[in-house]
Amino acid sequence: MELAKVKEAFERHGFAVSYFETAAEARAYLAAQCAGQAVTFGGSVTLDQLDAFDALTAAGCTVNWHWKNGGARVQDCDIYVTSANGLSETGEIVNIDGTGNRVAAAIYGPAACFTVCGRNKLAPTLADAIGRARNIAAPKNAQRVGARTPCAADGKCHDCDSPGRICRALSVVFRPPMGFTRYELVLVGEDLGY
Repeated sequence: MELAKVKEAFERHGFAVSYFETAAEARAYLAAQCAGQAVTFGGSVTLDQLDAFDALTAAGCTVNWHWKNGGARVQDCDIYVTSANGLSETGEIVNIDGTGNRVAAAIYGPAACFTVCGRNKLAPTLADAIGRARNIAAPKNAQRVGARTPCAADGKCHDCDSPGRICRALSVVFRPPMGFTRYELVLVGEDLGY
């Protein structure tokens, strides 16, 4: 997949886009962009692998993340930082969520949102990005949290009715939602997260 083409598609849709070859470069950029501000993270293996919590804390940010410190309501921050479960080459961001906190904040959150994604999240079409979210990201996250679901057992979506189902809300961000002053996709030329 041509990253220049992906960047162009997202920019055509109104997203700001930054690209970094390495996770270390992306981490430094994110810390510089968020320095000194109140930041909330969505649950994200990508951000965990990026060591973003420590980097932003060192940059003087007040970072709330339910994975690390219990977090705070996303409305109480300046910047929301998350990842995505799939990105289409045509310029859409796809997320699946269990409680809705990530998808809600990325649609109706604070003034700024950064979505950090490794190259492994890219898919040719919107349908492929949704398929990636359902058949790669969701089963791996179900396994990570110990969900008792069919996908955790065999690694593929069954569109189940399991009480432990973690994919309960699907969002597609076609364009930055109204009300955001900054909506940026940070692409990394390494595999990160699921």
